[in-house]
Amino acid sequence: MDTLEHLNETLVARKGNDPSTSYVASLYQGGVNKIAQKVGEEATEVVLAAKDAASDADHKPALVAEVADLWFHSLVLLNHLGLGAHDVLEELQKRTGVSGHVEKANRAAD
Repeated sequence: MDTLEHLNETLVARKGNDPSTSYVASLYQGGVNKIAQKVGEEATEVVLAAKDAASDADHKPALVAEVADLWFHSLVLLNHLGLGAHDVLEELQKRTGVSGHVEKANRAAD
């Protein structure tokens, strides 16, 4: 089992846990607004860490840690809405071999 599958299973399993003892359960309890807020906060932290890493290579581990936080909270959001990592991976697979400009134009046409 790969890391994303294992994490996805863990997130699903924690939906029913006690929010006072499970961080993931507390996110689920807060609903889409709380989870989306965390995703936004983590995205901002990724941007700031990337700027630091661009000017000083010693900050690259911090950037990796912030991206991990962003991915984690994004997976919580997906799971809250009945989706998972596999949905994102399928979307990325569809885009394989398609020019980014073409893919973006196709989204705009939808």
